Amino acid sequence: MDLNQLMVKDDLETSLHIMERDVGDTAAEVLQRVNADALVLLLTPAELDDAESLKEWLPAPLAAEVAGMRERGQFAAELGQAEVLPTLGLLPCRSLVLSGLGRAAAGTVAWRDAGVYAARAALARGLERLAAPLPRTAAAGTAADAAAAPLGERVHALAEGLLLGGYRMPSYAVAAQPPVPALREVALIADQATLAALGGGSAAKALAQPLEAARAFAVATQYARDLTNLPGNVLVPDTLAQEAARVASQYGMACTVLDEAAIVEHGMGGLHAVGKGSANPPRMISIRYQGTDSWDNVVGLVGKGITFDTGGISLKKPDGMEEMISDMGGAAVLLGLLHAVGRLKPRINLVIVIPAAENMPSGAAFKPGDVIRMMSGHTVEVLNTDAEGRIVLGDGVTYAKQLGATRIVDVATLTGAVLVSFADVATGAVSNDEVLQQEIIQAAKQAGEKVWPFPNYPEYHDMLKSDVADIKNAASRDRWAGSITGGLFIGFFAGDTPWLHLDTGGTAWLWNDRGTEPKGGTGTMVRTLAHWLCTSQM
Repeated sequence: MDLNQLMVKDDLETSLHIMERDVGDTAAEVLQRVNADALVLLLTPAELDDAESLKEWLPAPLAAEVAGMRERGQFAAELGQAEVLPTLGLLPCRSLVLSGLGRAAAGTVAWRDAGVYAARAALARGLERLAAPLPRTAAAGTAADAAAAPLGERVHALAEGLLLGGYRMPSYAVAAQPPVPALREVALIADQATLAALGGGSAAKALAQPLEAARAFAVATQYARDLTNLPGNVLVPDTLAQEAARVASQYGMACTVLDEAAIVEHGMGGLHAVGKGSANPPRMISIRYQGTDSWDNVVGLVGKGITFDTGGISLKKPDGMEEMISDMGGAAVLLGLLHAVGRLKPRINLVIVIPAAENMPSGAAFKPGDVIRMMSGHTVEVLNTDAEGRIVLGDGVTYAKQLGATRIVDVATLTGAVLVSFADVATGAVSNDEVLQQEIIQAAKQAGEKVWPFPNYPEYHDMLKSDVADIKNAASRDRWAGSITGGLFIGFFAGDTPWLHLDTGGTAWLWNDRGTEPKGGTGTMVRTLAHWLCTSQM
């Protein structure tokens, strides 16, 4: 099976561009030039009730039909609602797609989410080419204007949402199936009010940066989803390393892969211990991106790359174990992020480290009660071999520091305990640095992703004290504060280096679609990290 067939390809990307509506153009004339399958209108409840506003884009009979949908209980323009209507020849496109913005349309989250729902509704009807008016601008000095996010941010959110709504999970089925439509084109229409708000000139030029960022973030997220969804017999540590090298090469970045012998030579006892029970040996992957003249102020990102996790000798229950193809979700996030960094080229220095292994039970596997020596020289008492991710990440953090990282963020499907705290709704965070933590939380808000911090109290560190080693890999009462102590184990190896841990154990994978997130791999935290690294550094 060819791994590369499942990755996001440039030649399969959706065309995304701006179309300007000239003075005097009717909606029909604009749509004729775009050659769209559907017109997409994102509406607030107030706009749904404003017949004159609807007539800006719709002929009177179609505007009346849309206005009457609220009375009939069919569509109220609430966020999450999307409907598709035939235009019956009243417009030069087959369909009209309505998507609700709700009452919080001033921010970016509503525009992103409404875009996702609109694209999904369109593709469900086979509509592959969409035209959508850009976010409207409120009159200067009004309350709505004061509350609104900048136009560029809303345009980014709308474009990103439409592209993300076009995601399709790869399939291995060979039996005949109905073809799954792909989102081929998105034309965003700038009217005269939008052009005036941009100060005149070309809307395409003025909005080029937010559109390119939206495309980069969407491609990065889709890539991470595809990678997370790969089955464990296709994605093993070595093929993950090959894929990392391919993506790094695509953007001219340096990639180094340590094989099992080099892992031992470097003293990476944690990664070696976890990986030695599998027929597929471990790999340590590092990728370097230099966006400034000197190699300083280096951000280190460390991603858990457990390509399948049986739990090892501490074997998991069989029910639901198939989800463990997603235990490399942290690695997927960071390799997805490379697509955003490589396209946008922010002025930062970045080192990505991915310790990759399979956690399997065998005669060679590490065992509860073992004491292992990490790359840092510290010793770890193993209480539970199913707490393997934190062990490989400990070596990953040490390696990132050796490669020059001065601040570190690790991303990992680390614990099931995070589901007890947050279900599959939010990503948990724990950090030794309040400034770094607030930066990530703010970036998550921009991205529309949910991150919530755990406390970092001395009592939690005490739970990891060992009688026979420097630290143990699980608290004795492992149902107590499991997400916190799991994260703080990794933080032990960060030492005084500013560090933050993101536990995506509940958010990297969903059993069913929920809201704007798809079934399977979600790519959560790609856009948070992309906002953190890219939007202020371009």
